[in-house]
Amino acid sequence: MTFSVTVLGSSSALPTSSRFPTAHLLNANERFFLIDCGEGTQIQLRKYQIRFSKINHIFISHLHGDHYFGLFGLISSLSLLGRTNDLNIYSHPELEEILNFQLKYYDLGFNLLFHAIQDKFAGLIYEDKQIMVSTFPLKHRVASNGFVFKEKQKEKNLIKDMIPYYHLGIRDILKIKNGDDFIDQNGNVIPNQRLTHPAKEPRSYAFCSDTAYDPTIIEHINGVNILYHESTFAENLAKRAEETGHSTAKQAAQIAHLAEVKKLLLGHFSARYKDLSIFQQEAKEIFSEVENVIEGHTYKIE
Repeated sequence: MTFSVTVLGSSSALPTSSRFPTAHLLNANERFFLIDCGEGTQIQLRKYQIRFSKINHIFISHLHGDHYFGLFGLISSLSLLGRTNDLNIYSHPELEEILNFQLKYYDLGFNLLFHAIQDKFAGLIYEDKQIMVSTFPLKHRVASNGFVFKEKQKEKNLIKDMIPYYHLGIRDILKIKNGDDFIDQNGNVIPNQRLTHPAKEPRSYAFCSDTAYDPTIIEHINGVNILYHESTFAENLAKRAEETGHSTAKQAAQIAHLAEVKKLLLGHFSARYKDLSIFQQEAKEIFSEVENVIEGHTYKIE
């Protein structure tokens, strides 16, 4: 199963000639989840040849324009392209009011289903057979939420040779895959670990933008495979970061270290920076597995 994220935008409030505002696309077995939708997101989707029609769920972290101003154009384009499938949007309640006003006189041709995230809410907001999406509050100037996308735990893998050896039927196989031991016709208990290989660990991706340094989020992102954490400023502007409800690269690295994540991606860079190498350099002083995001690059979790 594919599990990867493509970065469509890496700039903060102001786009630059080479960096778009925030948008990420998670691919979970060719089902696409759009996370934030800054200005120009649909241009980036076209540029990187991602089909709009595959996006059925959009998650908006907060209502600052660089995180949702691309939503109206994307919805319009989906309508013009003849979409008929429902489109689900998850965000704070105020966004529904904004969308209703913008789309009041527009016949979309499909249902726009809004799922409100209440201020300070933490918990599950989406689930299907393969993946769960949870949210948690961030520390910003307006209500802001992060998201964790996690695969569900798969069943154990049955050792094939055990089927004829113990004459296992379908019911036996299902129970064993779910973790049960097996009792043979003589009443002997065969331990589950003798019959199975462990299932692969579920993969996970956490998205944290925008937020000031906030250790309370660690419980929500602990141990994820990839953490994306905003790093708007370098350390010499730590005071400015605090004033504006943002983080430095070092602070993002500290969160990654405390949460014991496998990999850290830095983004949401202030437009004042032309050379972004300082972000990775400063973060590496605390956490080694770190990269600055590159727009158009897909980060795979194998």
